[in-house]
Amino acid sequence: MLINVNNINLNYEIYGNGTPILLLHGNSESLDIFDKLIEKLSHDYKVYAIDSRCHGKSENPKAISYDLMADDIMDFIKKLDIEKPILYGFSDGGIIGLLIAIKEPNLLSKLIISGANLNPKGMSNFMLIMSKIIYFITRNKLFKLMIKEPNIQPEELEKITIPTHILAGEKDVIKYKHTKLIADHIINSTLEIIPNENHGSYIIHSYKLYDIIKKYI
Repeated sequence: MLINVNNINLNYEIYGNGTPILLLHGNSESLDIFDKLIEKLSHDYKVYAIDSRCHGKSENPKAISYDLMADDIMDFIKKLDIEKPILYGFSDGGIIGLLIAIKEPNLLSKLIISGANLNPKGMSNFMLIMSKIIYFITRNKLFKLMIKEPNIQPEELEKITIPTHILAGEKDVIKYKHTKLIADHIINSTLEIIPNENHGSYIIHSYKLYDIIKKYI
């Protein structure tokens, strides 16, 4: 389905009934990565899976930034009158979740993020260098986004008042000390490092994520 929010058309799918939970994918992905998670969640929750702007079947405007994507999702929640949803965001989706919780602290009920960063230096040196090389070769705006943004100050995280659960793989491309920095600046937060997993191995087309997050939702 398509909905016009923040002056663009976003593609989304709805599954199940119950407490609402929004799923936001990472850079260069689509809502399809959550197929296994949706299968589990839809038994007990009303799941909204969304393609971010410039991704999947959503509109592909020239403009893209994490702030714009956060504004898209805030407008999405308001247009569909979704009351106090849980938001789960992976990678870029986690960044978007943090920005929403900073901008409108009362819009969500809970926030769960995996592999998010506050700035490009939060990525491993290898990942940052590779992203710069790929952007130099392709001029792909999604890779430009990764190497230029986000630019969230740790102090801004102190505006987040909802329960927030921060996940990362033991072998994540986001540095552990950076993930811990995020947790340390959010008052109602927990931090869980998933053993033997990388950035997306427990998330993309995986049932593992459900077993990990069910205790938080």
